[in-house]
Amino acid sequence: MPKEPPIAPSAAQVSVIVIGFNDAEHIADAVLSALRQGTPVAEVIAVDDASTDRTPEVLAELAARHARIRVIRRTTNSGGCGSPRNDGLRAATAPYVMFLDSDDVLEPGAAEALFTAADRHGAQVVAGRSVRRELPEGRDVPWQSALFVREAVYASPAGLPRMVRDTLCVNKLYDRTFLSEHSIAFPEGAFRYEDFVFTARVLAAGPRIALIPDTVYIWHVRRAAQRTSISLARDDIGNWRGRLAAHRLAVETFEEAGQKLLAHAAQVKFLDHDLRMYVRELGTRSPGHRAEWWRLTRAHLAPFDVSVLRAARAPARWIARVVLASAEPRDLGRLAELADRPARLLPPYARVAGRPVWDVDLPEVELDGIDTKPLHRLPVLVEAEPRLAGRARPSLLRVTVRVHELYGRLAAAHPLTADVELRHRGDGRLGMTRDAALNPGPSRPPGGAPGAGPATWTAEALVNLGALASAGSAEMDVWDIRVRVRFADDLSLYAAARAVGPGLRRLAVPDRRHGLVLAQPHATTGGSLALRVAAGPRAAAGVAARRLRRLRRAWNR
Repeated sequence: MPKEPPIAPSAAQVSVIVIGFNDAEHIADAVLSALRQGTPVAEVIAVDDASTDRTPEVLAELAARHARIRVIRRTTNSGGCGSPRNDGLRAATAPYVMFLDSDDVLEPGAAEALFTAADRHGAQVVAGRSVRRELPEGRDVPWQSALFVREAVYASPAGLPRMVRDTLCVNKLYDRTFLSEHSIAFPEGAFRYEDFVFTARVLAAGPRIALIPDTVYIWHVRRAAQRTSISLARDDIGNWRGRLAAHRLAVETFEEAGQKLLAHAAQVKFLDHDLRMYVRELGTRSPGHRAEWWRLTRAHLAPFDVSVLRAARAPARWIARVVLASAEPRDLGRLAELADRPARLLPPYARVAGRPVWDVDLPEVELDGIDTKPLHRLPVLVEAEPRLAGRARPSLLRVTVRVHELYGRLAAAHPLTADVELRHRGDGRLGMTRDAALNPGPSRPPGGAPGAGPATWTAEALVNLGALASAGSAEMDVWDIRVRVRFADDLSLYAAARAVGPGLRRLAVPDRRHGLVLAQPHATTGGSLALRVAAGPRAAAGVAARRLRRLRRAWNR
């Protein structure tokens, strides 16, 4: 096949730098997604970080067919992503650069959308939407979507400190001269979360920056892959050490540049995002991991100014206060529920000197805001207990919902109904909603005085497993269960339902249409109730085959 003709230099403005290591399976898709950007892309620089699989052959074959591809092969593996990106940056010749990882792809039209905005606004940095695509399901989760609602331009990142939350380097276009003039590069070698530091160095230099609402980057998340990505390998305590080191260096970068607003925003982001994400999973780790994580985190949080904790969302600042107040790991189950999204605060609901606190033995950990927050922002505990409805209706699943009182706030608002909602995890479709009346339970809220009001309110909803299977789109569909509690005066709150009870097990039920429906109510990592559903003997066989493949992978490891 003859090489494609080169693009006219006047039209080509962007160098796309693709990095990869031992990723022969995916790197061609990444490189081709860059080539398909069309005329804005002058060259695709593929940097092979000393791969030992077929990656060099794949890149050589692509370069033989496409004149715009240049291949750089490192002789020794760097152990990280920063060094190969720096190699590509030094080799780039176009006025603008973009970065792309070998297992991801650029959205069609991304380079043109980013370059057009840079040209129109005279921006040194342009950022667009990125989505995390869960594979193989194909579910898209937007990344920092609040930043990309509409096109906007800022003379400096200080005009929107929230920009520090978008730590990715791959959803952006950079003016190469700007990077060179400010000596901006990635940390070299085996440095984890190198993009945190690179992004901080870019923002600290004060570029004119544009944000566009276009989706530009597809970030593939392969949780079942044999070689887990750095961001998913959170069971390794070294991952947390690396994240803390990158965060510290990013904050120091802002402070040294005199960007105090950005440094403050970066620390608030750490509490709201990083801390909550790792706390959700901490209870699943080994005792040694938990102890070391706790020690590292206390040391990291100790220098944080009190203004940072006050600026963070309530669940995050409460979690940080518990960690700082206790020398040893404690209450990991309660902390994981509080770290979930939306947050849930489990009892005890204690007060000391009239103040709501984490526990009577930690009176310094005040749960500030409980008595004043709007109802819809309270971390109310909503539990859901699934069980089969009975032999007369074998394909119906009964879900009992219990809404727990929280320091008397719910009783004062008069709960009326609970809208039980099933939402498809793949595409967000609603599978069922049911508005059920809430009935008051025993008269004693947890931690409260007898007779102070109902401890819980209860409602029941029936889920037709056969109908849910018919509404699905794959062999195995996952539905998340959420509850909207409605109160008097048109008030409401929306919560994830916490999975409880003995009904969290695999079920096989007869169904007139499908013959057989497999269902598995289960708790997510954060403890929320979700429901897996598969219909028919063929689906059952597929489920069994996937389980066998997982067992084989685990055995081979």
